Amino acid sequence: MKSFTICLSLATESHDKAATNVLDLPLEQRAEMALKAAVEKVIVEHARQGLPIYIWRDGRVVEVPPDELRAQSILLGAESK
Repeated sequence: MKSFTICLSLATESHDKAATNVLDLPLEQRAEMALKAAVEKVIVEHARQGLPIYIWRDGRVVEVPPDELRAQSILLGAESK
């Protein structure tokens, strides 16, 4: 669960540090922000639809069940407010 929480934290980290004008940021930083936003969207959408996601944890691919996704989505929603 810890590595999954870290993945979710990384996915939403870019929202906390939003620049006044994103176009003023280096291309690499904008690309990373876009990737993190896409990951967050996929996690939230899978949780909403009741679908698992698969992540790399401890050298193996593991399934993260929808219940765990929903719990993390709720926590992230509370943290971002």
